[in-house]
Amino acid sequence: VQLVESGGGLIQAGGSLSLSCAVSGFSFGDYPIGWFRQAAGNEREMVSCYSGSDRSTYYGDPVKGRFTMSSDNVKSTLYLQMDSLKPEDTADYYCATSADYLGDCALAHFGSWGQGTHVTVSS
Repeated sequence: VQLVESGGGLIQAGGSLSLSCAVSGFSFGDYPIGWFRQAAGNEREMVSCYSGSDRSTYYGDPVKGRFTMSSDNVKSTLYLQMDSLKPEDTADYYCATSADYLGDCALAHFGSWGQGTHVTVSS
């Protein structure tokens, strides 16, 4: 599996940004895929994740109602639309997949990661 993120950058608080992740070697639908982020000095956390176990999309509490994950299976691309951005959203954002068939969104299950794209939200 190969993943390549794009779309990061500098944005003012309250603004919007869209991230993309080009995915190859991955079958959408039966395996977990999602976005994660890691701020300086913090642990990596889930932003949004599609669970293969119940085919639902989940969001981390800090981004609920502001971020939306979607995919274009034909283009093999995962997206993250980020609205109402806050300075605390500043982080490196990664897309990742799990090889756990019909698996859930547990971070430990994600073994393939992109190189990340950095988002800075200024106040």
